[in-house]
Amino acid sequence: MTLTDSDTTLAPLEFAVTKNLAAKSPAQREEILAAPAFGTVFTDHMVDICWSSRGGWHRPRVQPYGPISLDPAAAVLHYGQEIFEGIKAYRHADGSVHTFRPDRNGLRLQSSARRLALPELPVEYFIQSLRELIAVDAAWVPSGEDQSLYLRPFMFAKEAFLGVRPAQKVAYYVIASPVGAYFKGGAKPVTIWLSEDYARAGKGGTGAAKTGGNYAASLLPQAEANENGCDQVVFLDQDRNVEELGGMNVVFVHKDGTIVTPQSDSILPGITRDSLLQLAEDRGHTVVRRSVSLTEWREGVASGDIVEVFACGTAAVVAPIGVLKGRDFVDEQPIGELALSLREELTDIQYGRREDRHGWLVRLDA
Repeated sequence: MTLTDSDTTLAPLEFAVTKNLAAKSPAQREEILAAPAFGTVFTDHMVDICWSSRGGWHRPRVQPYGPISLDPAAAVLHYGQEIFEGIKAYRHADGSVHTFRPDRNGLRLQSSARRLALPELPVEYFIQSLRELIAVDAAWVPSGEDQSLYLRPFMFAKEAFLGVRPAQKVAYYVIASPVGAYFKGGAKPVTIWLSEDYARAGKGGTGAAKTGGNYAASLLPQAEANENGCDQVVFLDQDRNVEELGGMNVVFVHKDGTIVTPQSDSILPGITRDSLLQLAEDRGHTVVRRSVSLTEWREGVASGDIVEVFACGTAAVVAPIGVLKGRDFVDEQPIGELALSLREELTDIQYGRREDRHGWLVRLDA
């Protein structure tokens, strides 16, 4: 899917700011930042913007982080009209705070909104919402190795009604959580379980949208993966082509240097994946986006044609795949050097340690 921005330049929103009187003390915050766990502790504030069919986007504000009040008949609770994004803020050596390709996340949020019949937040407002939160919670951006502030923008239908139609009232929020490595042990090889009884998404479904229902559908097969000693689960489509993991894209490296990644309209267009593939192309690798069957994967590894397999996404960045397990097989995967080399290059750019040749970084605290 090609995402394009049709927005014209918009005037910035006028945010009201209410400071959290129960904010963590600097000492409490530093204790949390010393060893942040993924997605368990949140910053002191959050962004809240309303939308209605009559008033459009309105009442932008930064307010104390806390519970959201919903009517029991709120449409999201009954019809699942909900989308979200995942993006990180990085502390550079000079103390500044940057994020990575936020325009692409804003465009993907718009694409998800179209599929779920939700209003499209202009990309300018999306990026501004990140800046507004960082303006009050910049101290929560950690500075340790492999640490960042994970930003979670999300949107849901809040209109109170029982009826199958798009909601006329919607809420958009941004919350944030300081995080370390997604997988324990960092970028070590992971073991993947092949789900053959469950599908993540179908043709014409919501697979290319970042909506909670896709992830809910992955929870049972993920539990099956855990029961079989695996870290993650990989899904197939109806033609037994490889789709993606529960929360990451898949990439195959061939012995001639060609890099292949599955492509279909039921796979989430990964921003981390596209960035890694661009860096690989910069090095001279040929990148191919096409269908990849399970048979091609297994036979390619067995013959030595596939020399490396890795998963990638915003949360984990890169995870080499060390083992693929199914009900009646265990395939050891070849471990190469490209995945970790690309990961190092990408994270060096994100943390300001290497030149940003593509202009991907956007400063948030300026």
